[in-house]
Amino acid sequence: MSLIPSFFGGRRSNVYDPFSLDVWDPFKDFPFSSSVSASFPELSRENSAFMSTRVDWKETPEAHVFKADLPGLKKEDVKVEIEDDRVLQISGERSVEKEDKNDEWHRVERSSGKFMRRFRLPENAKMEQVKAAMENGVLTVTVPKEHIKKPDVKSIEISG
Repeated sequence: MSLIPSFFGGRRSNVYDPFSLDVWDPFKDFPFSSSVSASFPELSRENSAFMSTRVDWKETPEAHVFKADLPGLKKEDVKVEIEDDRVLQISGERSVEKEDKNDEWHRVERSSGKFMRRFRLPENAKMEQVKAAMENGVLTVTVPKEHIKKPDVKSIEISG
């Protein structure tokens, strides 16, 4: 039995697990962490969830497919761009909800702010045929792949 799950609790929260559900904060228990959050609210844990939007990237035989969960955003709030040096950039912003003087907030857990993710695309990406779609708060970007012809290999018999 491993000590890691009991040390980090019973959930998937291993710092060495790239698919971990928790984001490890190395400064969480330091005495200055609250002053850092006060000085730089954009770095606080409450705002980091949306700003560091997680994206899945899978490769199929036909394309590279990127999926990002962007709940509550409309397609007008999101930009998908391709740069000359084969970089896919996904960015957007969720605005802060308007505060009414008569409202009393008990808890604010949904984050707001800007986000941006960048991915260097491989050589076989067809940059001119990229498509993006937004459905039920999930952005799907499809980058078709070029079918690179494998070189013909001809065996040569060695004499002698």
